[in-house]
Amino acid sequence: MSRCIGILLIGLAGLLFAVNPAFGKKGPTYDNPKAAGKDADFAVQGEYAGIYVNPDGEKEKVGVQVIALGKGKFRLVAYSGGLPGAGWDKTDKLQLEGGRVDGVPTFKNNDGEAVIKNGVMYAKASDGGSGKFKRIMRKSPTLGAKPPKGAKVLFNGKDVKAWRKGAKMTKDGLLMQGVMSVDTFQSHRLHIEFRTPYQPEARGQGRGNSGLYLQGRYEVQMLDSFGLEGKNNECGGIYSVAKPKVNMCLPPLTWQTYDVEFTAAKFENGKKVANAKITVRHNGVIIHKDQELPRSTAASRLKEGAGGGPVYLQNHGNPVRYRNIWVVEK
Repeated sequence: MSRCIGILLIGLAGLLFAVNPAFGKKGPTYDNPKAAGKDADFAVQGEYAGIYVNPDGEKEKVGVQVIALGKGKFRLVAYSGGLPGAGWDKTDKLQLEGGRVDGVPTFKNNDGEAVIKNGVMYAKASDGGSGKFKRIMRKSPTLGAKPPKGAKVLFNGKDVKAWRKGAKMTKDGLLMQGVMSVDTFQSHRLHIEFRTPYQPEARGQGRGNSGLYLQGRYEVQMLDSFGLEGKNNECGGIYSVAKPKVNMCLPPLTWQTYDVEFTAAKFENGKKVANAKITVRHNGVIIHKDQELPRSTAASRLKEGAGGGPVYLQNHGNPVRYRNIWVVEK
């Protein structure tokens, strides 16, 4: 990232609000975009992309993620080269927090100023550098993927017959959290679309928490980890085993995808001779490649064994929603 924008953003960090990423009041929960629209901060949070021009006229692509923290407070994360999975060079990443001034999301000190107006972020450094970043809405390239011939459709918005007793749908045809499939599977390919709620005042594991369990044993975390570091207990992480190669979590209430290639563990005479393996694409980007799973993950529903296991979608008390779920057995 250019020296000028780096100085600008680091300087703005002097206005930090004291926010612990692991704790905080739960506050309001919105499980659909229409309801979330009642919160003015919802239209500000999201992804921004554009160009920064330093005083010498040199141009650089920059991606920015703005996370709503509730009551007019925001966290901003800027990425050199573009957004995660879309140009970020995985080097510089700058973070700061700010709030509304006369209703306008503002970050300001002696080194410069950044404001967000009508879906556009304007940054201006005291030395003359400037940037303009427009709010964008990315979509997973596998969103709406149709089940291929021979696939087992677990959910298509019509009913919950593929799930065990207690499974529920919303009035608008979405699957609710806390469900386990009737069928069990060995090695398979799985597609699922999920949407985390908008909970601006919640923090850490209290913010849009669920999980996809392959065979009821191995969890790929689902969480509103938009703008976070990308740990093994955040979105895309294989819980307690491996962190994602890049945090591809999109903003809350955006539909996201996991496309998973799962190879079951092998057993001979009751003894495991090969670990399970998994490849995961999060919103079309590979975040795990042939990752070995040495054990079942925390809070698994089944211990490791030779038999197949169900697809389980964890209930962690947050209204995470799902659609378009299908499996192709190997």
